[in-house]
Amino acid sequence: MKKAFTLVEILIVVAIIGILAAIALPALQGYIQKAKESAAKDDLRILRNAIEIYAAQHNGIAPGYPDDKSTQNPAIQAFSAQMVGPSKYLSKIPANPFSGKTVIKVIGDNEAFPTEAVLPLDLYGWVYKPATKTIRLNWPGTDSAGVVYFDY
Repeated sequence: MKKAFTLVEILIVVAIIGILAAIALPALQGYIQKAKESAAKDDLRILRNAIEIYAAQHNGIAPGYPDDKSTQNPAIQAFSAQMVGPSKYLSKIPANPFSGKTVIKVIGDNEAFPTEAVLPLDLYGWVYKPATKTIRLNWPGTDSAGVVYFDY
């Protein structure tokens, strides 16, 4: 006589695995969300520290101004050239953990800093204003604690 599992036994095992997965999946998604929130806060800390160090070493001029002249219009190209590269302040611009974007939207000196995420979301990962050395996460909505992502 051959020993094997019956179809009913296999179906019962599959059903039990399905129930366990349905119970565990929402809990795992909560951890994924909290991990993204922590990564966003840490990336902002790194960016803010790099901006402050750059400004301290360049007579208070924040990165983003071409040739370190605050009379010129700030640009992302100047920010990248000043901040990113070997033996510079950042090895690379971190990706926004929610969108995966590394592009920084630079706000000019005469423009008001936005009060919410800048559209299109699939283009900008960060929003930065050199005049105030303010950098924010470009993502709408609130985190698991009810804090607006843009206010991180």
